[in-house]
Parts: sequence; structure tokens; C-alpha cells
Amino acid sequence: MANVILRGVSKAFGAAKVIHSVDLSISDGEFVVFVGPSGCGKSTLLRLVAGLEEISDGELLIDGVVANEKLPKERGVAMVFQSYALYPHMTAYQNMAFGLELSKFSREEIDERVRNVAAALNIEELLGRKPRDLSGGQRQRVAIGRAIVRQPKIYLFDEPLSNLDAALRVQTRVEIARLHRQTGATMIYVTHDQVEAMTLAETIVVLNAGRVEQVGAPLDLYHFPANLFVARFIGSPQMNVWTSKVLAVGTDRIVCEDPAGREMEVHAITHLPAVGEILTMGIRPEHIEIGHSHAGQIEGRIELVEWLGESHLIYVRVRNLVIAARAVGDALHRAGDEVSLTLPPSLCHAFAETGVTLKGR
Repeated sequence: MANVILRGVSKAFGAAKVIHSVDLSISDGEFVVFVGPSGCGKSTLLRLVAGLEEISDGELLIDGVVANEKLPKERGVAMVFQSYALYPHMTAYQNMAFGLELSKFSREEIDERVRNVAAALNIEELLGRKPRDLSGGQRQRVAIGRAIVRQPKIYLFDEPLSNLDAALRVQTRVEIARLHRQTGATMIYVTHDQVEAMTLAETIVVLNAGRVEQVGAPLDLYHFPANLFVARFIGSPQMNVWTSKVLAVGTDRIVCEDPAGREMEVHAITHLPAVGEILTMGIRPEHIEIGHSHAGQIEGRIELVEWLGESHLIYVRVRNLVIAARAVGDALHRAGDEVSLTLPPSLCHAFAETGVTLKGR
């Protein structure tokens, strides 16, 4: 297996710089997910690790050896693409075996590796079929199997589930997680789906416009986002946010305005703003308490209810803001109902004008 270190890695296409001085350390056996919106540079960064794109500046080290000039086949990596990239004229068996044949493995070893991996991925009965006779999920498992048989030091996944339907995405996600447990290999996985990132990763790297916004464990990013971009990107639906003026400042707390314009106190403030400063406040939909309309709470009218089965979402109009709130079970309210919302101060986030968080652990 292998560790991967990026030191000031940048990538430019002509005058357009798409990756900006990325510093990152990936431990041996770690499962790391690059996540971010479309066009943020996550696939480009993965291709720099793979050797499919040339690094413009900085160093890439694999197991302590500078790999900038190494060919992809010399880096000990195997890549699974979004588009499967299977040879259409070959059977699933031949697709999985082809790379080993090029590397001059014996026929017996090739057969053993292919059949062992096929059994692990539950595609033994598909080995004689060509890609046109396979479903999208089956093709993706063959593509994953083709990577596994090579027994690389590093697995690279470039949005491998984006072409699958919802049920297959969940199934294949479980298979990839199981593969990591079985092999203990270093894995780098690219996705724009923050749910995939949260469920698969040991470490998430959030990218935005070619820059790393935050690196950390999934729940650290969820509970302690470094800035407003991470706070709104991690979590579905997005965090509710509103603009608020600082009314008073204490040693570790502030008094500011809630969405209804009333005073609210927020604790655990580590970077104190000035009185009168304008902040962006936020709270996640699942942290809001929903009740029947009564005095002392934030009151509003429901504009929409979404039933999700295990939970429901309501969208409540409070002045010029629509607030999303999530609750478990079936909804007790309907569109048009007046409700009250309680925003626990300990679960509210505060961000400076620059977007940087003001709250610590």
C-alpha cells in the first residue's frame, strides 16, 4: 500500500489556473474523498495523482518518492472511471484479465485473480458476457474488478456511481466500502454527492474553485465547518442562513438577531466580532424544533411539505426568508398552517463577512 503527499501542487491549462497550491497528506490505507461542486477541480486533482495530467508546479510523493515524472503505470495506481471504459468486443473476463496479460502474468495466476475478484463482487455469472449484455451496475462492477485484479497500491475512483440509478448507487457504494475493509488499500474517491462523501470517507477534502476549503473527518465537517461554503455544501438540505447584526458581545458569546429580527444569544464564539458587525448566521434543518404556533417562538406559515418516508421537510416563510426544517416520521402539518420554530442557540453557526466561522469546538 502507499501514502500520498501533495506539496504546493498546482495545475494550469495555458493561462487558466485550475488547481491552486494544494497541500495534502493521505496516509497508507486511508479512504479519502474529494468533494465539491462541478468545475471545482476535484477530477483534475485526481488525474494529477494518476499521472493522466502533468503537474504545473509543486511535488507529488508516493511512498516518499517524487512521482511527478513517473508514468501512470509506474505509480502503482488503478483508476475506475465514470464511463466504465470497458472494451466492447471483450467479455467481462477478458476486460478484467487484459491488464494482467499485458504485464505478462501466467495464465493460471490471471484466472485465479479474476475469479477471486469476480466472486467478491458477485459477478461470477457475468464473466462470459460482453458489456452490451450487462446493466450499468454490472458494467461498473466489472470496471471495479478490473482495477482490483491489478492489486495496486492506490485505487482512484472518478465519480464511479454517477451513471447508476439510486438503488444501484447505494448497492455499489456498499461494495466499495467493503472492498476498502478487505484490502486495506489507499483509496481516493471523487464525487459531487456529499451524501456519498459522508458515508464512504474517513477523510473528506472539500474543494472550491481549485482550492482546498477544509480537510477533516465527515462529522467534523458537519459539526464544525471552517467557513460558510463548507457549511452549506455539507448537509442536505442546505443549512439555513440569514443576515444578522451583532447587538452585544461577551467573553465567549454574542447577542444577535434571529430570522424574525429578535434578540438571540449564541455561545462558543471563539473569534469575537464587534458590536454592529453584520454576520451570516446558520442552522441546519434537522436542528430546528417544530411546534404549533404559540408565543415566544419564531412564527411563520408553511409554504411546502415534503414527505420522505422516514422523515419530512417543511418550508416555512418567516418575513422575507424561507426556512427548511426536518423532523422524523410523518408530517403533522400541512401547507398553509401556522407553526412555531425553535432554533437552539448551541446549534446555531456564526460566520464573519469573509465567510470564516466564528465558532469553535
